[in-house]
Amino acid sequence: MTVKSRKPIVAGNWKMNKTVAEAIDLAGAIKRDLAGCKEVDIVLCPPFTALKAVSDVITGTHIDLGAQNMHWEKSGAFTGEVSAEMLREVYCHYVILGHSERRTYFGETDAIVNRKTKAALESNLTPIVCVGETLAEREGGRTNDVVGTQVRGSLANLTARQLVDTVIAYEPVWAIGTGKTASAEQAQEVHAYIRSVLVELADEAVAQSVRIQYGGSVKASNARELFSLPDIDGGLIGGAALEARSFIDIVQAAI
Repeated sequence: MTVKSRKPIVAGNWKMNKTVAEAIDLAGAIKRDLAGCKEVDIVLCPPFTALKAVSDVITGTHIDLGAQNMHWEKSGAFTGEVSAEMLREVYCHYVILGHSERRTYFGETDAIVNRKTKAALESNLTPIVCVGETLAEREGGRTNDVVGTQVRGSLANLTARQLVDTVIAYEPVWAIGTGKTASAEQAQEVHAYIRSVLVELADEAVAQSVRIQYGGSVKASNARELFSLPDIDGGLIGGAALEARSFIDIVQAAI
């Protein structure tokens, strides 16, 4: 693949799947092949109930743990929520924020994602901030407007250091779980645009340091082509992360 200064990052978003026992089995199978992989940052993001169990499985490996969401407050009367400190306690290093399913089903706005992103960074969690347009927005020629607004809003008022410590995931909503994938050309075009917005938010050096993942029906069969593109630095993987062999193959495509 194209030589880049940015280290690839491949994260598996298990969403609301896997019991604790199933999560242990899946993490164990991934660990057997990837425990020593240093060329790619590998992140497993199980549901909250399985975080501790998966953490125990991957301890001592080069695989990191991530959560799928968090609240921006440290504690308080927020029934059903978890804080950054709670995630750190089970050795999470990453947290997915602003996923399109959170935005669509739970009404999360760019302002909410921004508060969560700042809270994650303050607690030494690496946020994976998701952005992406719907099919109607793409067909209406509004991709850059929508994605640009989400990037600017979600990352508002971050310092240059905080931007570098953030991962962005471009996930076209129309390609998540649908089997449709943006063409390599479409994906690269939006990733390059996101990087241009980062120049606007900071400078060229920061923009070239931030890792931008692609997500949206990434499979072993298309991963290598996508990851070879100059502005794509890995993937945020949904369905294909629920089966060990397919996830392992995708990670290996990033090497």
